[in-house]
Amino acid sequence: MNQKINDVRDRLIVALDVPTVWDAYRLVSTLGDGVTFYKIGYRLAFAGGLDLARQLVAEGKKVFLDLKLHDIGNTVTEGVDSLTKLGVTFLTVHAYPQTMRGAVEGRGDAALKLLAVTALTSYDDGDLRDAGYGLAVRDLVRLRAEQARTAGIDGIVCSAAEAEIVREVIGKDMAIVTPGIRPSGSAAGDQKRTLTPAEAIRIGADHLVVGRPIIRAADPRAAAGAVMDEIVAAS
Repeated sequence: MNQKINDVRDRLIVALDVPTVWDAYRLVSTLGDGVTFYKIGYRLAFAGGLDLARQLVAEGKKVFLDLKLHDIGNTVTEGVDSLTKLGVTFLTVHAYPQTMRGAVEGRGDAALKLLAVTALTSYDDGDLRDAGYGLAVRDLVRLRAEQARTAGIDGIVCSAAEAEIVREVIGKDMAIVTPGIRPSGSAAGDQKRTLTPAEAIRIGADHLVVGRPIIRAADPRAAAGAVMDEIVAAS
C-alpha cells in the first residue's frame, strides 16, 4: 500500500451519483458501517451536497468532493480556500499547471488533500484528438502527473489502466485514486478505460471509486461488500 491508509475500508469510495440529498442519505444508511468514504460530484453538490458533505464529516465519514475545479489561478485559490472549511478529505482540480498552483495556494496549511484529474475515464485517444490534443491518453496522463508532482498536489485521479505509469512518475508518497472501476461481470457503461477492483489494487491504486455497480445494485450493501472483499484479497 503506497499511502498510509489506516482502515482498509477507506480504499473504497462510493460515488453518491444520485439526484437528491434524501437519496444520498438513504443510500448511506443502507450501506452502513461497511462504507466509510463517499464521493460527491456535480449533480449532488448542486442539489445540497455541500451541506451533506458537512453532515457526513460530522458523522465520522470521509468525503471526496469531486468538483474538478478549473479557472484562472486566483479564482481557484479563493474557491479552494472556501472549501477547506468543509472538512472533506479530497478535492479535485483539473491538472492544468496554473489551476494546480492556485489550488495549492488556496489550500495552504489545511488538511484538505488535492487531487489532480489527468484525463477523464470516458476519454480515449480519439476523444483527445477531437479536443485538439496532440497526445495519446497515456502520454497526456504522464505529462500531467509530472506537472502535478511539481505543483505540490497530493494525488492523481486517473484510470486504473494508467496507474502503473502514474506511480512511476509520482513515486510512493502521492495517492492514486481510480474511477471507472467495474467489478467482474459489470457493464462498462460510458467508461472506456476500466479495470476490476482487484486488478486496480494490484497495479498500485490506493483508492477505488465505484458508483453504478453499487448504487444501482439490487442489494447495494452486498455489492459494496463484494468490492471490499476483492480489495482485501488483492491488498
